[in-house]
Amino acid sequence: MIVDCPNNLCPSCKIGQFQLKDGFYFRREDSRKIQRYRCKICQTRYSKSTFSLEKNQKKRRINLIVRNMLSSGISQRNCAYILKVARKTIERKLLYLSKKSKFNQEITLGCFKENPIHDVQLDDLISSIHTKLKPISVSVVVCPKTYLILGASVSEIPAFGKLAEVSKRKYGKRKNEHPKVLEKLLIDLKPYISQIAHFKTDEHKKYAEIIRKHFPDSTLQQFKGKRATVVGMGELKTKSYDPIFAINHTLASFRYGMNRFLRRTWCTSKKLENVQHHINIFINFHNERKLKQIKEIL
Repeated sequence: MIVDCPNNLCPSCKIGQFQLKDGFYFRREDSRKIQRYRCKICQTRYSKSTFSLEKNQKKRRINLIVRNMLSSGISQRNCAYILKVARKTIERKLLYLSKKSKFNQEITLGCFKENPIHDVQLDDLISSIHTKLKPISVSVVVCPKTYLILGASVSEIPAFGKLAEVSKRKYGKRKNEHPKVLEKLLIDLKPYISQIAHFKTDEHKKYAEIIRKHFPDSTLQQFKGKRATVVGMGELKTKSYDPIFAINHTLASFRYGMNRFLRRTWCTSKKLENVQHHINIFINFHNERKLKQIKEIL
């Protein structure tokens, strides 16, 4: 494998490839022999691991296990207890797995550049941070034919209903970041969604305005929200046919797979960015499973 010199000041990258094999080292974390290299120009020593996201990790063996556990309704504290590692280790894995999941999601979406998606469903999952007086919204975009999650972004919203006055009195006026975050999500997904796509959503007031702004040639169907079933995490609806079943089923999977989103849970989120990290991990887990099912059918 040809690896570039990590020294930015070294001219070897401009002249060409000037590297020598420089022995091996044994990596205890996963019991592998790693090839070392040395740059002929600046004498910098490096290896393939120098450029990987896993650099300096001491618990590489549990990376995949942690991802699967965090996407299967298990809390970070319980992950640490089951795997017999420190809670701080799981916190660091959350950041690392989020970066890796975003990279994998870009590869997955890359498949739709030549054949953009024509059917899209969009909805929001409501949760909270620290207390129900601080609600958040998770905007999710799904392909209904494959059930692949195309993207999801979390935003801060003001409290509504009976809790609105209590929230304002206790925590002050909260920002409504939902329109801005939803708009950014659709902009990021533009290369993968057809300009004449057919969108299906519920009757949220902002959806029509934002979709028409960025997909002016698309069509939009909005459906009135129905009463939720007893089962289905409060997301599946009580009627024989649900025209936006794919997105409702996906949101139910969000609540089941990430226990911070359960209706009644001890696991409350503290930081908005950590919620987004967890969502990135779940999207990678969910899409990987759906892609395997699609390949088995084909």
